[in-house]
Amino acid sequence: MVSSAQSAAKKVAVLTLGCARNETDSEELAGRLAAGGWSVTDDGEHADVVMVNTCGFIEQAKAESIDVLLDAAETGAKVVATGCMAERYGTELADSLPEADAVLGFDHYPDMAARLDDVLSGRELDSHRPTDRRRLLPLTPADRQSAAAVVPGHSRADQAAAAADTAGAPAHLAVTRKRLSTGPVANLKIASGCDRRCSFCAIPSFRGSFVSRTPEEVLAEAAWLAADGVKELNLVSENTTSYGKDLSDPDALERLLEGLAAVDGIEWIRLSYLQPAELRPGLIEAVCRIGKVAPYFDLSFQHSSAAVLRRMRRFGSTDNFLALLDQIRERDPRAGARTNVIVGFPGETEDDLEELTGFLSEARLDSVGVFAYSDEDGTEAAGLDGHVDPDVVDRRLTRVSMLVDELVSQRAAERVGERATVLVESAGADGVEGRAAFQAPEVDGSVELVGAVDRLRVGDFTAAEIVDSHGVDLVAEVVEEPR
Repeated sequence: MVSSAQSAAKKVAVLTLGCARNETDSEELAGRLAAGGWSVTDDGEHADVVMVNTCGFIEQAKAESIDVLLDAAETGAKVVATGCMAERYGTELADSLPEADAVLGFDHYPDMAARLDDVLSGRELDSHRPTDRRRLLPLTPADRQSAAAVVPGHSRADQAAAAADTAGAPAHLAVTRKRLSTGPVANLKIASGCDRRCSFCAIPSFRGSFVSRTPEEVLAEAAWLAADGVKELNLVSENTTSYGKDLSDPDALERLLEGLAAVDGIEWIRLSYLQPAELRPGLIEAVCRIGKVAPYFDLSFQHSSAAVLRRMRRFGSTDNFLALLDQIRERDPRAGARTNVIVGFPGETEDDLEELTGFLSEARLDSVGVFAYSDEDGTEAAGLDGHVDPDVVDRRLTRVSMLVDELVSQRAAERVGERATVLVESAGADGVEGRAAFQAPEVDGSVELVGAVDRLRVGDFTAAEIVDSHGVDLVAEVVEEPR
């Protein structure tokens, strides 16, 4: 048992960059650090150690990670780099960034508290040595238990062998997580890694092959989150539609949604990172049928030209994607849909770009992220011929971004007159704001609530009629008592 004096003497600030998966990793690390006697904070100015959970996906994210690490070094605290950039570059990052006291990879996660003890005491740690994590995971189901120990978000699974009980639950179902934010919304990781081989993406090499968390573990963590006041679960992974394929259960995701819907206190369940090629009719039906599942489809299209998609090592086309959206809207005409697209991919022609803009104009998406292609170390795309001149890429990015701003504004305006259930996320002197079921946290628009809002509190759900739109954001008038 760690005394309160010891705990107060060891403060670590956990700073998170990048995606929702990184946020869940940080909260698992925070849980392990707290259990190891560390007081976890987000205040880098008064911490003994600042741990930066880095992002290593694209150049802009990597540059931000470096800037945050350098800023942390100016606080006088010990600085530890972990997360995707640390995992991906390891010793190379350590050599180029002497300001960091340690560069630690995913293998360090299970005993991170002890490693920070080492850093605080001045013991020098060997930097993480990168390897292709796709080669680390055994392929047989019998070896999944040992495989799980090397995958972020799955490191608790190796506790199962001990068969110890914590509060009446098997040890592998005990939640090792500390929330680093408050509010009614939380991310819940259901898997790690990816088996796809998109030519522009390095994620599988440092996140590893796809591994699903067991339904029992996911449900246990969902119940824990609900007990902490969470009302909306945002299910995240590198590729959510692959969930269950390594569990020999093709319908595992649909069954998981049913199980999550039965968790007392959870009102909304949202799926993120859906691969269009894997989006089965049964999953569409489940999303639109199960009352607590938000009718919302975060579809990873990336482009719509079949020629560009093939060079990306992806599947689909403009016609395929429009047919998929039609299938969704036949089931629920008001379902939300968003995507990300990449412009300037090697070999992209003006005709390809015209096809993409035509698709976006016809798709009626609620939100679209537009990104300029850039080479990523170790990816197939970096070696492709037909690289587009950077100035042309910038012009294409501007053109598509301007079009998207207009299109999502039009889509928001189409929703005026609809009724929607809104989750209140902020309520104060500046007004009351929330989100409808067709809006995901942080990446989509929001709803300003007007009318009878005095009784509304953060975490309430209320019915409202959409009366106006401003760009992607909506204004809605409350029409019933909150619940």
